[in-house]
Amino acid sequence: MSQLPELVQALLSPKVYPETSQHVELVQTQMSFIFLSDDYVYKVKKPVNLGYLDYTTLDKRQLYCQREVELNRRLCPDVYLGVVPIIKSRGYFLMGGQGEAIEYAVKMLRLPNEAMMDVLLTKNQVSPEMVTRVAQRLVEFHQKAETNAGISAFGELKAINKNTEENFTQTEKYIGKTISQEEYQRIREYTDSVIEGNVSLFRRRVEGGRIRDCHGDLHAAHICFTNGICIYDCIEFNDRFRYCDVASEVAFLAMDLDHYGRADLSNAFVDAYIDMSQDRELSQLLNFYKCYRAYVRGKVESFKLDDPYITKAEKRQTLDIASSYFDLAYSYIRSKPILFITAGLVGTGKTTLAQALARRLGLVVISSDVTRKQLASISVTEHRFEEFDTGIYSAEFSRKTYDKMFSQAKDILSGGRSVILDASFIKAEERLKAKRLAEKMGADFFIVECSLDEESIKQRLAQRLKEGTTSDGRWEIYEPQKRQFEPVMEVLPRNYVIIDTSAPVNTTVKQVLDKLSGSSV
Repeated sequence: MSQLPELVQALLSPKVYPETSQHVELVQTQMSFIFLSDDYVYKVKKPVNLGYLDYTTLDKRQLYCQREVELNRRLCPDVYLGVVPIIKSRGYFLMGGQGEAIEYAVKMLRLPNEAMMDVLLTKNQVSPEMVTRVAQRLVEFHQKAETNAGISAFGELKAINKNTEENFTQTEKYIGKTISQEEYQRIREYTDSVIEGNVSLFRRRVEGGRIRDCHGDLHAAHICFTNGICIYDCIEFNDRFRYCDVASEVAFLAMDLDHYGRADLSNAFVDAYIDMSQDRELSQLLNFYKCYRAYVRGKVESFKLDDPYITKAEKRQTLDIASSYFDLAYSYIRSKPILFITAGLVGTGKTTLAQALARRLGLVVISSDVTRKQLASISVTEHRFEEFDTGIYSAEFSRKTYDKMFSQAKDILSGGRSVILDASFIKAEERLKAKRLAEKMGADFFIVECSLDEESIKQRLAQRLKEGTTSDGRWEIYEPQKRQFEPVMEVLPRNYVIIDTSAPVNTTVKQVLDKLSGSSV
């Protein structure tokens, strides 16, 4: 604590603030000191120059505090209360009051953490209806957002080329660390080809007024479902990062939802935005801008590796996060969608791996456990511990479950989107149906079989029953299922991988991605 500046140490005392508060918590970012009292948030900008922002003088910090309030009131009017001077009088600091200001703070209402979109996503509490409301809020905002000749210039090819080239130049040093040479080269080639092949489309976007003064940093952590929808913390420090095609802004949140493993919500959000805005051309640029936004996130995470104060544990985590964004960026350059299916016995980790792959590749996950219970009109959390091949696990009901999954997958693939079917697929007949569906829809096909030793399966199933999950899997059905499992013979070895899920999930995901990159898929 003694290493913090005197002002920061003083602002940790509740007595400094005009409101009664029991606690004050400090959160730091690269740019700001953020003080959280019981009901309010005070953000003090650090006196730093990071190249893309300059807060080095008091006048500049005051200016950017005012800009932050002004810009964020567009999407979150009731939360940003104003700019407050910090006064030092008789050796004491005060937040607000009369006297000469020695610093400034943005004052906000404190938003409920439990209503933040990123928090809700981790609890599976975000619905299609909620992202549709976000889309509606965004359409209304974009229609009113400022545009002029200066702003529109940021949608011209010269500006787009500058932004993408900056990405590739700044990430060359991370090749072989967070991004592979193949990913780097192919994403670069894809980016150049899209720009060169869509000159007239980019021009129409400019002429149609689609380049606007946007939010600039639209991801799930900046959306709060309280008193309507508050979208906060836009970029105030550099206009270049806000001035963009609305398609790029939509792609940012869509990409972020993909990264949370919720491509279904991502698709619902994009579809709702297009329907309400009637911006049909947006879909033609969606993957281009998703790729761009994911690449930027991978780059920013990679920058953290240069921090001399980062710990080894933090470095490992940063490496994985950066790599995951680059993998996601790479997934967007595909010319064809993929239909993945899992295969394997109960308790072998199919769902865990499917969800991890979804976050890495922007896949929609269709779960047999969820689909089965929806067809049975029961809650996904209600358990039906029936004997093997009876009740909702009878051959007839299982056939209905797979047919429903195939129908949903068909709809997703028809939109050019990739999907993974999370199910046991113990029968060759069902795997062949999946393969034929992929062929019919012009999609690639890939099987991921999960395996695990029996003792570990038994332990996992016991733990699962304690935790409570959608799955009804338990040890009693392992042996009957094992006897019925038919070896995978429906595809060539290059389109099929067996994964020992006793390894950490990051390792197993990499094994799938390595096999995928070497296959015909």
